[in-house]
Amino acid sequence: MKKIKGLVKLLRIDLPFSAGVCVVMGQLLALGKFASLFETISSFLSIFFISSSILVLNDYFDVETDKINAPDRPIPSNLVTASEALFLSLTLLLLGLILSYLISVEALFCSIVLSIIGFLYNRKFKKNGLLGNLMVSFSVGMTFIYGGLSVGQPFNKIVLFFGVIAALIDLGEEIAADSMDMRGDILIDSNSLAIKYGKKAALKISGYIFLFVILLTSIPFLINWFPLVYLVPILIMDISIGYSAIKLLKSQNEEGRKYIRWIYLGSTFGLLIFLVMRLIEL
Repeated sequence: MKKIKGLVKLLRIDLPFSAGVCVVMGQLLALGKFASLFETISSFLSIFFISSSILVLNDYFDVETDKINAPDRPIPSNLVTASEALFLSLTLLLLGLILSYLISVEALFCSIVLSIIGFLYNRKFKKNGLLGNLMVSFSVGMTFIYGGLSVGQPFNKIVLFFGVIAALIDLGEEIAADSMDMRGDILIDSNSLAIKYGKKAALKISGYIFLFVILLTSIPFLINWFPLVYLVPILIMDISIGYSAIKLLKSQNEEGRKYIRWIYLGSTFGLLIFLVMRLIEL
């Protein structure tokens, strides 16, 4: 049971689940309605598996820093071996690519690109600071594009807009997370903004990004993309981002990680409410 618990913990299920929700949201924004059951499930699961694969691979490459930053993670705590984590990552990747191929060749190509970016980030670019942050945030933003792509509309303007929103939220989270991981990151000669300019400066940068996101979320209503009733899920997202960003500025490592988690959980919850409201409306 400890082994199973460790393998499940490697997945960090809430993160790939959030990625899958963004894909479904991308489909909804592109079509103005929900996609077919097959398109919805296969697209959700393909990104869920690929995202999980990249996260497991992150643990595989981060063993030394996790011994300091997160000693309770499955590998440094000896719940799972590094080879078991690698096997799990490859299995999840294969499942994700197969499902992507069943959607379309274009979806498969997009999945391969995202997988390569994830590998390169984990293997080499994580310690490159802002470049690594941008690689991750680009991949997160691409979940919306992938959703549009799965229904034949990857360049829908609303899909692209929300892809940018998602990328910016993640960019702020990545910069803030680096501020919480400075002790371990010093061991790998990380070039993170927190190490280059200090924790306080990095958290201020992430705060400005979150403020920009909150301002951007008003645009869809100013140009009448959505009825005003959809302000409810957007406000939930904005409040969770704003409150957590303010708390982050004065937080210590463990407390800070909690607020970073609140940001993406609040954002995911807002998107889920948006999807439920749309489902009820239809």
